[in-house]
Amino acid sequence: MRHYQSYLSFLLLLIACQSSPNQTEMATDKVQEIIDKAIEVHGGKKFEKVNLAFDFRGRHYEAQRQAGSFTYTRSFTDSTGQVKDVLKNDSFTRTIDNQVKSLPEERIKAFTASINSVIYFALLPFGLNDPAVKKELLDTITIRQIPYYKIKVTFNQEGGGEDFQDEFLYYINQKSGTMDYFAYTYATEGGGIRFRQAINPREIGGIRFQDYINFEPVGKINFWQIEDLFNAGKLKEFSRIELKNIQVKEL
Repeated sequence: MRHYQSYLSFLLLLIACQSSPNQTEMATDKVQEIIDKAIEVHGGKKFEKVNLAFDFRGRHYEAQRQAGSFTYTRSFTDSTGQVKDVLKNDSFTRTIDNQVKSLPEERIKAFTASINSVIYFALLPFGLNDPAVKKELLDTITIRQIPYYKIKVTFNQEGGGEDFQDEFLYYINQKSGTMDYFAYTYATEGGGIRFRQAINPREIGGIRFQDYINFEPVGKINFWQIEDLFNAGKLKEFSRIELKNIQVKEL
């Protein structure tokens, strides 16, 4: 009888394990659901076919995306003349006064990363479903009395770009689905930590655009708990991220 009861208990446990979803799969499904909702709230399919132009820190940017193909341009004038950078899926070209400029590989990488970064942040949270992105729901937390999902984002080396080692935290409003805050660590130019608070949200052409107050910590901190410092007013404003003269046109 004792052996029968042991066998029965084992059988019931086995059935329970087989009928219950794997916890890791459940967590993966949940974080994907949160990100999908955030992208939908911020613009959804509008991101996939977009013709966008804006000014940022004295430079003019344009971004055309359609069916996975993209063309990003950056235009400005400096001491060398009228500069135009054109970045496509598989190429980068710089012209100065309409003449193509030959550049060393390290400069091409730097300019490519710079343009990609500006467009990437302007279109967030759209990029969070890129194949190289790894997402993990860490916790549910409160920022200024509002509940948020706290999501960790890292990148695979393949397809993750030059800065694939950067780590991010995204805070998604549990009620509205909007991405109201994010934070990141970076290694370029000596490295550092930033925390951004979204301000001035507005919808243009069906896409939600946001500006940001860019904060930095004072001294060494635990990056993974940076929202606690923000809640306590212990982060220092570093800069403002403001997009101006935004235009969204039909392709």
